[in-house]
Amino acid sequence: MALAINSAKLSGRVFKAAISQYLAHRKSGKAQNVIPHGKQTVKQLIGQGKGVDNITINDPSIREFDRIARKYGVDYAIKKDRSTTPPQFLVFFKSQDTSALTAAFTEYAGKKVKKASRTSVLQKLALFKDMVKDSAEKVRKKMLER
Repeated sequence: MALAINSAKLSGRVFKAAISQYLAHRKSGKAQNVIPHGKQTVKQLIGQGKGVDNITINDPSIREFDRIARKYGVDYAIKKDRSTTPPQFLVFFKSQDTSALTAAFTEYAGKKVKKASRTSVLQKLALFKDMVKDSAEKVRKKMLER
């Protein structure tokens, strides 16, 4: 807990008054009625009473979706379904966030397709090693023929 007090001289009375104001503020409920946004628990999402939909994701790298969903300001909750092998992830979201979630999933799917289409550096290196190995054998044969 952090409490900031502006006072010329900090005395016991000033400190007591600040604590009592803070407790009155907490009691009034202003600090407790904050609606969470972004990643939440399923219970918090359902508790907002806006209707909840879900989508299944089979990809184990769910962190990329987290980043994109935060970028689009989607309220969502992720639940891991361990009953299947490999485990699936259920993404719960509010029904009113459908258009934002559609945009987020479009970007997520685009990143996944782009990542799958490119070849890794190790694969390229192995290909170049094979090319160099073949050319080195040709040079040796030419030297032996002479």
